[in-house]
Amino acid sequence: MTDSAVWTRVGSLVRLNTTLLLREPGPVISRLLMPLILIAVLHPLYRAALSGSGAAAGTTQIVAGMLVMFSLLALSIVGSAILTERVWRTWDRLRVTPAAAWELIAGKVVPSFVILVLQQVLILAFGALLFGLPVRDILLLAAAVGLWVVTLLCIGTALGTLARSHSELAVLYDIGGLALTVLGGALVPLSLMPDWARMAAPLSPGYWAMSAFRYALEGDVTAMMRANGVLLSLAVVFGAVASWRIRRGWGRSHLL
Repeated sequence: MTDSAVWTRVGSLVRLNTTLLLREPGPVISRLLMPLILIAVLHPLYRAALSGSGAAAGTTQIVAGMLVMFSLLALSIVGSAILTERVWRTWDRLRVTPAAAWELIAGKVVPSFVILVLQQVLILAFGALLFGLPVRDILLLAAAVGLWVVTLLCIGTALGTLARSHSELAVLYDIGGLALTVLGGALVPLSLMPDWARMAAPLSPGYWAMSAFRYALEGDVTAMMRANGVLLSLAVVFGAVASWRIRRGWGRSHLL
């Protein structure tokens, strides 16, 4: 089997799943536009509230916070793409084709990867161009974006293989995403949160994402790599869970 045939199949799957996403663009559009609206509206409030922490503290908090919040909510896009195959019971049909399992997964995650990267680039560019978000090293920031997107894809894929229905998945990414956002310090700085919340914060992927983005914006390579190391570990764990579920044959029934 030639490499060209493999990539032709992957390309076809990517185009198919992109088409499916674009047929229902509402969730994608909301995840792209809502953070921009909230940044524009809330930026003066955050800047005034955090003025004592530095000139750019409020801008960094609101931009990074909205980025983390809406990227966690965007798990719905990743998880729904996987869960839909289970509900439709089309995964087993796809598996009898010449396409390998990794090709099928790539066809699912590549469109979501593009959307998540676009979302984060759009938010960061919006913050930098309109509100003066300080960016010292664009390559460092790109590394933080890339690893956070990979972590989100692994978490979203795992949730898509574990959830038994779309309503259950909605609970996971709505309530779970908001809880992880708050605990991660994306809405309110950790310094203003109660002691129990500060102690629980490192349990949230959002905490490490906020740390990675903040250190990347400050140009602190060592601290950013430490936060990225935790995100990479989370990606490996959730990726392993997703792989285990896929090997069990999660396409056979959405009730398993």
